[in-house]
Amino acid sequence: MDDCIFCKIVKGEIPSYKIYEDNDVLAFLDINPFAKGHTLVIPKKHATWVWDLEEDEYCVLLKAVRMIAKAIRKAFDTEWAVEGIAGLDVPHAHIHVIPRYIDDGLGAFPNKVIDPKPSAEEMQKIAEKIKKAI
Repeated sequence: MDDCIFCKIVKGEIPSYKIYEDNDVLAFLDINPFAKGHTLVIPKKHATWVWDLEEDEYCVLLKAVRMIAKAIRKAFDTEWAVEGIAGLDVPHAHIHVIPRYIDDGLGAFPNKVIDPKPSAEEMQKIAEKIKKAI
C-alpha cells in the first residue's frame, strides 16, 4: 500500500531502528514505546491483519517473534516479554514484543507510552543491545 507507514519503513523511505531483517520479516523499535526495548515485528508483505497472512507466512512471522522475544529477554535480563496483536493504530500486520519485569507497574498489557520517550541516541543503543542478543 502506498500510504502504509510500515510499508514505507520496509522500503527504506522512513528511517527506523532496525533490530532484525530477512527476506520476509522486519523487526524495529516502536518509536512510541510502552517500555524500553518495545519492538514491532512485521511481515514485509503488506497484510492488514496477521490473520490475513497465508499459514506459512504467519508461521515465518511467529518464528521471528519468538527469536526477538528471546533476544529481548536476554538483552534486558528479564524472564518475561509480552507479545500483543492489536492492529488498530497501523493497518499493517504487526506484533508487539515488550520486555516486562515483575512489579513494573505496566498492568496486564502495557498501553501507555513511557515518559520521557528515549532519545534517538538511546534508541540506537537499545537497538544495538537487542541485535547483539540475537
